[in-house]
Amino acid sequence: MRNSLSALFFVLILFFAQSCGVKYGFTGGSIPENMKTVNVQFFENIAPMVYATLGQNFTEGLKERIRNQSRLSQVSGNADAMFEGVITGYDITPAAVEANTDRAALNRLTITVKVKYTNNLDETGESSFEETFTQYREFAGQVQAQEESLNVEIIKLLTEDVYNRAFANW
Repeated sequence: MRNSLSALFFVLILFFAQSCGVKYGFTGGSIPENMKTVNVQFFENIAPMVYATLGQNFTEGLKERIRNQSRLSQVSGNADAMFEGVITGYDITPAAVEANTDRAALNRLTITVKVKYTNNLDETGESSFEETFTQYREFAGQVQAQEESLNVEIIKLLTEDVYNRAFANW
């Protein structure tokens, strides 16, 4: 009896969500039904410390996340939604110091991105935003051996944050 009530409740929720005019999916997004296209512009790296491919990697990471988690078509011109911005921070700092030494036992790589999201279908502008997102990963040892994999991990976290803020209202 309890399982059938749970199933009925779930079906009712899906029915109401379908009729609201906003598309809800199990990927964490709620994209307006009339939104069809998105434009992701190149995110230039203007951080004082530069990792050569970071701008390209972040831009492609955001495009890939949108491609994998939404039905939106990516275009290079006018679009229903637009992402643009810059990478403002790329920092490596000590996170923990070894006992009886001045060396870092643990370091932290932090990446900060300033994102402007414009929903061109929302005449009120309430769903558009300009916001800064920061993520980091801690690591032991030299950064050169791990920098690429750390960047991949942090970009995944950042693109998830940006996607959720734009399409899940988080």
